[in-house]
This record gives sequence, C-alpha cells and structure tokens, in this order.
Amino acid sequence: MRGTASEKKPVAFLKDFLFFIIGGALYAASVRIFTAPNQIAPGGVTGLSTVINYLIGVPIGTLSFLLNIPIFVWAVIALGFKTVAKTIAATFLMSAAIDLFSLLVPGTFSPYMGNPLLAAICGGLLEGAGLSMVFLRGGTTGGSDMVARLLGARVPHISMGKLIFAVDCVVILISAFVYRSLESALYAGITIFISSRVIDAILYGTDAGTGKFILIISEKNEEIARDILGNIERGVTRLQAKGGYSGRNGEVLLCAVRRYEVAGVKEIIHAHDPAAFVIVGEAGEIRGEGFRRINAAAKGRKKKSTRAKR
Repeated sequence: MRGTASEKKPVAFLKDFLFFIIGGALYAASVRIFTAPNQIAPGGVTGLSTVINYLIGVPIGTLSFLLNIPIFVWAVIALGFKTVAKTIAATFLMSAAIDLFSLLVPGTFSPYMGNPLLAAICGGLLEGAGLSMVFLRGGTTGGSDMVARLLGARVPHISMGKLIFAVDCVVILISAFVYRSLESALYAGITIFISSRVIDAILYGTDAGTGKFILIISEKNEEIARDILGNIERGVTRLQAKGGYSGRNGEVLLCAVRRYEVAGVKEIIHAHDPAAFVIVGEAGEIRGEGFRRINAAAKGRKKKSTRAKR
C-alpha cells in the first residue's frame, strides 16, 4: 500500500536535515581546521566573513549568516519564500556548525598550521564534500550562488558560472589586500578549484555531461510539468503514448536532470500524484542547454583530424 504525500514529508524533512548537518560539519571542518587558520578566504560570503573575522574578531559563522540576510530578503522578493526556504535552513545550519566547531577545535581538533598548500587542498576537499551534501537535497548555501542566480535574471547573457566566479574573485582580491599576501589569494583560488571539482564529481559524476533521465506517467501531468519547469528549472517534453494493456492514449513526460535534482523532481511528483509511474534512468551523456555544449565533441574531433592531416 502506497503512503500519502503527507506521510512521506517527515521522511524527506529528516533526510534534508541529516544531509544539511553532515554537510555543515564537513564545511565547518574545512573553515576551522584548514582555511581560516591559514588566512585562506575561498570566495563567497564565508570567505568575506573570514576576512572580517581577521579584522574585528566576530565569529565567522555569525558573520556569514548576518551577511546573507540581505541576500535572503532579495531572494524571497524575487523568487518567493518556498524557493528560498531550504537555502535559509541550510545556511543557518552551516553557519551554526562553523561557530560550534570553533568550540571543539581547541580541545578536540587542532587547526592545521603547516604547509598552506596542503591546507588549501584539504580545505577544498572538505568544502566540496560539504556543499555537495546540501546540493544533493536541493538546497544551496546562499552567498555568491544566490547572488549569481539573482543577477542572472538581470544579465541573462552571462552564464551562472561566470557570475559566481566574478563574485568569488572580488572576495579573493579583498582578502589579498587585507592579508597583504598574494600567496593567500593564490591558495584561495586552489581551494575554490578543488572544491568545484569535488562538487562536480559527486553531483555530476566524472563527466559534467552526465545526469539522469526521468519518464513520468501520471494523471497529473499538467501540474507536475509546471512545477518541474518553475521550481527545478528544467525542460519537460510531452511524448504521446498508448497503453499496451489498456489501449488508452495518453502522455509520458520526459525530463533530463542532474543527479542532485532527482530528489526534487520526485518530491514534486509525489506531492501531486503518489500513484504516478516513474522511471529514473542513467543518462551516459547529455548535451544541450543547461548541460554540456553540443559542439564540444565536434570541436574535439575537428582538432584531432587537423593534427592527423599535419
């Protein structure tokens, strides 16, 4: 017997909470053990908070949450509270984890004060793993990600990745000025690079063009398609189909998503139709808008053929 949507909401909430707690702990370890003690401010609001903490001593987690409040207000006005709710929850938990971790560090965990390069690498690994835990449950951590998303609506010709990179670069430049160290900025860049690679590996697999495809058969196709388009921001294709047993004509929804977006799509489906028939499959390669460019492979082949002619 299938459970109702309301029966499964507590389970989804507990999963979100568990992933956010684990992600917050990993992220806090990155900040408190590796990056902050070595004057590495790897972009975003947390990086800016690390710099301000160096100047005036206010706890990094507290600063991070306070600096995110104006961003949350902007996001709620632009996107609605429902869209931003998980981000607010994730940011609060991660900010609290950073400050709570500072109480554990002196007695339980010692900050690493050795080779700054190793600190940058280990900090990037933990940061990427922590953020991935949050992203897997459909949350974000506010900061540069949210700012980039909001700015993207105003400057759609600039990609999200470039906007995030621009925000992070501003923070890194500020940190170089405050710490009076070019090396500090370079180490921050290493941390950001490693963190982004870890996130890509966990969320997308080793190839950024991979993901999942979802086939949905439901009596609530209209509502499901609308929410996937509006909340997940992924395209939906309506395929005409005919039941082999019933002989009835109907529609099958087809959607291609990243791995971390599957949970959000399932929640939408279950909220509208707990009895829906859903197939989730592995997409070895996805190319096109929102994924890897279609011409990437063609360019690679062209270069190889040019070398062969030489």
